[in-house]
Amino acid sequence: MTHKATWHGKVIAESDKTLEVGGYVYFPRDTVKMDLLKVAPRTASDLECPHGVQFYDVVEGASRSPRAAWSYEAPQPRMKPVDHWIGFWEDVAVS
Repeated sequence: MTHKATWHGKVIAESDKTLEVGGYVYFPRDTVKMDLLKVAPRTASDLECPHGVQFYDVVEGASRSPRAAWSYEAPQPRMKPVDHWIGFWEDVAVS
């Protein structure tokens, strides 16, 4: 099954090799338009995450969706299958 992540009508990720973990669909990094993701500053809550979460703002031109994507940079065993993969939420629709 192919999943797509869309934002403002634009496909920002598409893959038939996604994984669902904890109710979220994760995309392999090489299937994501990483040029639309900008590293978001880490908050105190982010620093407490045992999986080394890194959030990204989804950005194109003047449009921005803060912290609408994330990846786990140092995942514990439960999240290891999606190590450095990208998950989306909020303004990004995954279908």
